[in-house]
Amino acid sequence: MHSFIIPLSLILVSSASVTALTFPFQVRTDIPSHPLSRRDSSNSSTPLTNSGNAQYIANVTLGGQEVRLIIDTGSSDLWVNFPSTVPTTTDTGKSLSLSYAIGSAGGDIHTTTAQFGGYTVNNQAFLLVTDASSFGTDIHDQGYDGLIGLGPNEGSKIYDKLSGDAGDTLLNNIFSQSSNSSNNFISLLLNRHGDPGQNYTGQMTIAEYISGFENVTSMPKNDVESVLKLLGSDQHWQALTDKNNGIIGPDGLVIQYDSIVPKAPDGQLVVVFDSGFTFNQVPRDISDAIYGRVQGAIYDSTNEWWTIPCGQMLNVSLNFGGVNYPVHPLDTVDDNFGITSSNGTHMCIGSFQPITTAFSLLGNYDMIMGMSFLRNVYAVLNYGDWADDDTDSDPFLQLLSTTNVVAAHNDFVQVRMGGVDTTASSQWALLPASEEVHSPVSEEEKKKEYQEMILSRWPYIFVGCLVFVLLVAGFVIWRCCCRKGRKNRGCCCCGRNKTNAPVLEKHLNSGRKSDSYLPLQEGTLKANASLMSFNNSAASLHPQSAYSAYGIGQGKDHGSSGFDFPEPTHVGGGYR
Repeated sequence: MHSFIIPLSLILVSSASVTALTFPFQVRTDIPSHPLSRRDSSNSSTPLTNSGNAQYIANVTLGGQEVRLIIDTGSSDLWVNFPSTVPTTTDTGKSLSLSYAIGSAGGDIHTTTAQFGGYTVNNQAFLLVTDASSFGTDIHDQGYDGLIGLGPNEGSKIYDKLSGDAGDTLLNNIFSQSSNSSNNFISLLLNRHGDPGQNYTGQMTIAEYISGFENVTSMPKNDVESVLKLLGSDQHWQALTDKNNGIIGPDGLVIQYDSIVPKAPDGQLVVVFDSGFTFNQVPRDISDAIYGRVQGAIYDSTNEWWTIPCGQMLNVSLNFGGVNYPVHPLDTVDDNFGITSSNGTHMCIGSFQPITTAFSLLGNYDMIMGMSFLRNVYAVLNYGDWADDDTDSDPFLQLLSTTNVVAAHNDFVQVRMGGVDTTASSQWALLPASEEVHSPVSEEEKKKEYQEMILSRWPYIFVGCLVFVLLVAGFVIWRCCCRKGRKNRGCCCCGRNKTNAPVLEKHLNSGRKSDSYLPLQEGTLKANASLMSFNNSAASLHPQSAYSAYGIGQGKDHGSSGFDFPEPTHVGGGYR
């Protein structure tokens, strides 16, 4: 199985379409509205359960029964497979199937009372999934009962099925309580297991900031809408990297890469932020630039990731809005899944995974930053007019770095090196750039790249072909017209008219060549069509790429160490 570290939401594919969906607003009166109760002021935040650094789970109450749901910023739908008795709900008579790279969540759309983050929403629509066996393993044993999408309404398939506001997302129903659109935001703080220097737990808030992290309001507002306008589809939490300074590699140099997004500004990459992905999904060349110079690194073609000696400390960072965001070396080289090499040596996984199953066939994004990046920031997601059409506020996201490079170095030495700093040893030195190892590209990946080149640029190709056909047709008509005119001694379109015929006849009869009649000059018709060059997966932002594929519960035997390792999660949102 490929890239099983990807969240479900990113791989999500509608059974009816693989393109971004927009839905007209329709009034419907047969389903009740959503009365909201005020937030309980005693609850300042919602705890997030960290399942082995592989997935983050929030508790939501539906119909009086508490369920554990993966939080997914890459999708917008709420679905549940109740672990025991199904509570009292109302069936809307609508069915839906959400397809993922490793399974599907299908069932009927129901409504019931929902409680989340101190809010209560009546008649909340959700997908009641009665059979989740297609995911390969028991999701309840994996620690969750379903998924809550934190994306906008327009990305919801349930919203598409139900008219009016009956299919609004849970967050949209909560936001509708407030008359102040500036409160239409959530914040996420993901903690890291196994980090001795971290002193906070995973939390999520609605319309408020976590105490001690209020400085996030001074961070640049990354305009999500500007990226959306580039794409014309696929509403996701996404931003542009800084120009010619997007991602900094372990050698301290910028990793240069050209975006596959046709309208992306030169030197910038389109990045989706998706909490449904365990690992970051990046172009293969970027992954190779990070891990291909590590001594002892081996590329695993089966799982499509790099395996790295766990003592290798690599410093990688990204730049957004002029701010540098370092990634903790415990996240860059991941030791959460009990990986061993063919000879039994304990190895770690490179969390910047080559994007394969989450690859954007329509060229809508370059990279997906999953949990292994999001653990390094406090993120505020402001929905703006995504949640309220009456406001002129564009959605944006703000990121506050939570990783201190010096402290992270000390954490790594303590955890991976037993407290003895040998990072300067020659065994951890990077190989010369000329000796960088490049991971193999599969035939399937080559096929996807070719498809992306065609699909993402079909408007330009179509226009180019149309212009070429018109030019050729015009040229043929012109030649035929001129030949007919020569035959009839009259004029058609060669610059002659019948009033010139007597003069021309006189010259012809006298054997003299007329100055007004010159041989046709053969021209050369050239039509040029330029195709722009282009470049995670899930890794599953969900189409089949869904923003693709989640590998939930791979069910791999992680050895007999006595520790039950978690499985990487692939729950990304509808990427195309």
